[in-house]
This record gives sequence, structure tokens and C-alpha cells, in this order.
Amino acid sequence: MLLPIADSPNPPSPPRVTWWLIALNVAVYLAVTLPLGLRPPAFDNPLLAEYLRAIGVQGPVPYASIVEQLTAYDLLVFKYGFRPAAFSLPTLFSSIFLHAGLFHLAGNMLFLYIFGDNVEHRLGPWKYLLAYLFFGAAATLFFALFVPGSLVPLIGASGAISGVMGCYFLWFPRNRVRVFVFLFPFLITTLMIPARWVLGFYLVVNNLLPFLALYTNGSGVAYGAHIGGFVAGLGLVFISDRVKFGLAEKTLGDWSPETPCSPQSIPQAVAAGELDAASRCYLELEQAAQRKAVTPETALLLGDYLLGKGEHRAALKVFRRFIAERPNSPGLDRAYLAAGKILLQQARYATSAYHYLLSALDLATTPEIAGAARAGIAQIEDMQRRGGRPLVP
Repeated sequence: MLLPIADSPNPPSPPRVTWWLIALNVAVYLAVTLPLGLRPPAFDNPLLAEYLRAIGVQGPVPYASIVEQLTAYDLLVFKYGFRPAAFSLPTLFSSIFLHAGLFHLAGNMLFLYIFGDNVEHRLGPWKYLLAYLFFGAAATLFFALFVPGSLVPLIGASGAISGVMGCYFLWFPRNRVRVFVFLFPFLITTLMIPARWVLGFYLVVNNLLPFLALYTNGSGVAYGAHIGGFVAGLGLVFISDRVKFGLAEKTLGDWSPETPCSPQSIPQAVAAGELDAASRCYLELEQAAQRKAVTPETALLLGDYLLGKGEHRAALKVFRRFIAERPNSPGLDRAYLAAGKILLQQARYATSAYHYLLSALDLATTPEIAGAARAGIAQIEDMQRRGGRPLVP
């Protein structure tokens, strides 16, 4: 199982619309879904007969034997969920706020919480809300294309959230997502993975492939809503970045080249994709308190970026400061490992590299970090054996 649980970096402003959307969905579940899900439908409800016809009940079937399997919430979903064969504009939107159960709700809200804040900040609250509703409607209509005669209702916020994820995919290519990996008993850990890998996996493996496989058998259209929403998000970004609709005018973090260097401007620059400016600014911060105001993930991201560019001295400075100033911070094992690997590139620093790698091994939170530290230690030990020099002074 691979489950996204967080992303980095995040915007400085609170995502109020995202919070309100989550609150509204949870409120509907608690006030409507739960109580109605525990009540049987009323026999005199005129919607009951229509519902039974829609699900194919024909002939002299006793109502009681069918109604025993139903709840009042089933009839509410039938009324306010979107049914392609009974098109209704209100249900195009009401269906977005209904969910089939707790896990359906929890999964959708988790993804909205992770990816919604960045997109909300990029669009602004009102445009974000309109875009969210547009994505939900577009996803539902895409679903309806494949089953135009269906009376089975579609419910859930998945399509709208998939649209948000489509925006995220194009607007935040350098962001990373923390993923919980549960492959019991072989691997249980968390990994930071590039956002586009995570979202690409979600689109292709979780939705597109199952959709194509099941559609050949005349089914699988449930995945179509997710695909439709994601494509709607991609389309909105593609068009808005080329046509001046005013949707993409606000860069995440409101960063510009004229923004003064400060702990607050660093995550803004990172979120805007300006990692050069962010790393320069971070290295210019003179006080430890200023550097500690930058989140650990952002600091490590800048160190990794400098290392990837081949600026080893600057990267080592970032990682050493991280180790000295954040002794109990998450990611400390990553900082030790990175510093050790940089020092390992020069034989005269083998002793220092050895100590850093030992610390990384002691603090390792993932098998990958532990394995990389062991490999570095083995390399140093082999080098010392061949060179005849002691490991420590």
C-alpha cells in the first residue's frame, strides 16, 4: 500500500476554502449520512418505488424483503446523486458532497488536505472554489459519457479533488510528497517522492489502467470520474497559463526577484520554483534562529538541490548547519547521510565521513538510508584497508 500523507513545501497563507470544504463534507457525513444510514426507508416514500424500478426490481416482489436491505440514505443518494439518465443540474453539484461511507470520505478529504492548499493559494480563494465546483461537474459529465442511460447515482468529491490534483501536477513540479509505504512484512516506512511521480501513479496505475481493463468488459466507468476531473485540472492550467483569464496571476508565495531575503521568503521562493534564489537566501541567513524558522523539509530540499547541482561546499554547509542546529529534527538521518557522502568524495576527509555515516546509520528511519550509510562505511573501510591508514586519529 502506498498512501500520500503530506507534501512539501506549503504556502504561508492558511487554506481557508480547503478547510471549509473539508468541514462541509464532514458535516454532511455526520448530519446526513450517518443518521440516515441507520434508518430504514419509509414505505410511503414515493421515491421508493422509483428506486426499486431503477435497480431492476420487477414483478410481485414483496416490498419488505427489499426494503430490509435499504436505508433512508440510499433513497437520499438516489435523489441527490447524479444519475446520467435523469440529468439534473442541481445533482451535478449536490453529488459532490455525498459519500458512500467513512473510508470514502476519509480518503477524499486526505487528498484534498494534501493538495488543496497549494492550488488554493495559486488561484486565490474564490477562483479556487469555482474551479473546485467546475472540476466536480466536469468529472461527473465525463463519467456520464460512458453510461448515458444509467440510473445508478454517482456521488463523492473524488472528481473535484482529481481536478485539484491535475492543477498541482502542472503548477508544482518540484514539490515532493511524503508517502507511507506499507508492504508488510518487507517494508514499512515513509518516503519523500517527487509530486509528479505520485500523481502520475495515481492517474495511470490507480485509474487509467483499471478503467481501460474494466471498460473492455462494459464496466469500469467509476474510474472515469477521476480521470475526467484530472484532465479538467490539466486543461484549466494549460489554458489559463496561455490565455489571460487571471487564474494564474498569483504565484505561490507571492515571491518575486525583488523580494527581500528572509526566512519567510525562502519557502515562497521554493514554492515558486526559484530554488537558486531560495538556497542563496538560506546560506545568507546569519543567525541560527532565522535558519530554524525554515522548515526541516525545506532546508533539506535546498541541500539536496545544491548537491544535485554539484555545489558540494554549499550543500555541505547546509547539511552541517542542519545537524548542529536541529539535533532532534525529523530528517536528521538524511542530513548526516548527505554530509557523509559529500565528504567521502575526498580521501582526506574519510574520518569525518565515517563519523557522519555512522550517525546516519544509528538514526536511520528507512531501510534505504540505513543501506546507503552501510555502503559508505564499507567503502571507507575498504579504502582504509588498502591505504593502511587508521579509521580514526
